[in-house]
Amino acid sequence: MSAPVLAYEDLGLVQGSGWLFRGLNIYVGERDRLALIGRNGAGKTTLLKLLAGRVEADEGRRTIVPGTRVILLEQEPSLAGFVTLRDYAMAGDDAPQPHEVEAIADQLGIDLDREAATASGGERRRAAIARALAQNPDVLLLDEPTNHLDLHAIEWIEQWLGRFGGAFVAISHDRTFLTRLTRQTLWLDRGAIRRAEIGFGGFEAWTEKVYEDEARNAQRLDARLKLEEHWLQRGVTGRRRRNQGRLAKLHEMRATRAAMLGPQGAANLTIGTDDVRTKTVIDAEKVTKNFGDRTIIRDFTFRVTRGDRIGIVGANGAGKSTLLKLLTGEIKPDEGRVRLAKTLNGVIIDQQRSLMSPDKRVRDILADGGEWIEVLGVKKHIQGYLKEFLFDPGMADARVATLSGGERSRLLLAREFARPSNLLVLDEPTNDLDLETLDLLQEVIADYDGTVLIVSHDRDFLDRTVTVTLGLDGTGKVDIVAGGYEDWVRQRAPKQETKRAAAAKADASAAAKPRTKLSYKDQRDLDRLPAEIERLEAAIARDETALADPDLYAKDPGGFDRLMKAIEASRVAKEAAEMRWLELAEMADALG
Repeated sequence: MSAPVLAYEDLGLVQGSGWLFRGLNIYVGERDRLALIGRNGAGKTTLLKLLAGRVEADEGRRTIVPGTRVILLEQEPSLAGFVTLRDYAMAGDDAPQPHEVEAIADQLGIDLDREAATASGGERRRAAIARALAQNPDVLLLDEPTNHLDLHAIEWIEQWLGRFGGAFVAISHDRTFLTRLTRQTLWLDRGAIRRAEIGFGGFEAWTEKVYEDEARNAQRLDARLKLEEHWLQRGVTGRRRRNQGRLAKLHEMRATRAAMLGPQGAANLTIGTDDVRTKTVIDAEKVTKNFGDRTIIRDFTFRVTRGDRIGIVGANGAGKSTLLKLLTGEIKPDEGRVRLAKTLNGVIIDQQRSLMSPDKRVRDILADGGEWIEVLGVKKHIQGYLKEFLFDPGMADARVATLSGGERSRLLLAREFARPSNLLVLDEPTNDLDLETLDLLQEVIADYDGTVLIVSHDRDFLDRTVTVTLGLDGTGKVDIVAGGYEDWVRQRAPKQETKRAAAAKADASAAAKPRTKLSYKDQRDLDRLPAEIERLEAAIARDETALADPDLYAKDPGGFDRLMKAIEASRVAKEAAEMRWLELAEMADALG
């Protein structure tokens, strides 16, 4: 464990009529990579502001090593009073160097001369990131850093943080982001905080063990009623079993959909059977859409069948929203046609959350002020329905203005999922949601009888949810892949790398005799490395589960250190094996 550079002892904060938390002890080491996990409303954002010194605690003592620079990247930075994004990024007594801001903004693809008042959420977020990173922090506090970012920007900030020499604490709903980057976890739960020297990859195993221990203690202390309230809210073991069943069902659906698609990467269905045609809800044929001189969608052919879960991915500006509007009939193609089933009845949940008027009460949003809500033809009491979406039933009369961003998103989902529909359109549905609500959203989508169209940059969410991915690269071409985000990445990588590898070989020696096959050693490595990668992944998972024991460090410090070193060594070996396998796969593709 690295030496602490920032800490709070006996931290307590009053919120409303009671304590939000009390008696918390928290520290950040000089090289820590911390995931801060907790439900919406638990106080994660407030805790980051306390660590940053932006909020004064009612109890406790904040200590910081002199000279340590602590920078907070807020979830919703205020740009009021700034004319352009540049004015915001370079304002204040602690303003960063202009050339550093410019360099980061250029890599993130943001025009700092854009007017602040008309900037999109993604542009505001990029400007805030450029400002924060250019300030050369020693401790970086990140509140939902990937919100409103496209895949390119998310991958860029992951690479930057991977090289970062200081410490960071991150709140994020992006499981892939947390799994790749974090090495320690802070879990804010029911007013208490726990720390484990494991990254987010081992979080679920650790929390399940904590709940099991609490259940045993509750039985011994005859305090089970107190614990059951939490189990009703989370239901860890039961939910995980259901999710395993849904995951198996998702793989079956992907296999069925793959059989309906043509050759890998082709943008056509095979000749449709009568059964396929009767199940078609959206039929796009040779669709092209231009804006000015630029072709956004080119010669796109695809059938959306009843029950499909379609994910749409790509960088900002690649054409995701255009494709979504074409598929739902909101706009017409310049060439080709899009036919929608006459019985299609859609519900659109957009990323603007426009229905959430701050003055309305929760019951106004759900039941027009009444006590009952009709959910897919069945009447339910509003308090019981709130519980299904992880709300305290007593919140029925709470004003929308008092809800967190994640709670507002969850309320909108509760409202829209109650309406009868056979097409669900989700535009960035994961923004502002906590991990438990994401689990709930995945369950609701899996159980939904209709068709789902999802635009999202959340890679893990797509991998757990969709049956087909439509990937846009900005050239007008749309990749059609049976599976999720990672399936799309795997399909694209060999094509891109093969071109680069072929060009490099041509430049190296035009006269060299071309190889016709892999060498014996290369072929042997290509065959054996997938099993080696699986073995290393299993070793990492096993060691992280062992490390999740909260008493391990006290009982066996030596064993704790050995596990930490073993996990790091396995990660390094796994990365090397993956890079070697990718290199060999590219060579094999290039050789035909």
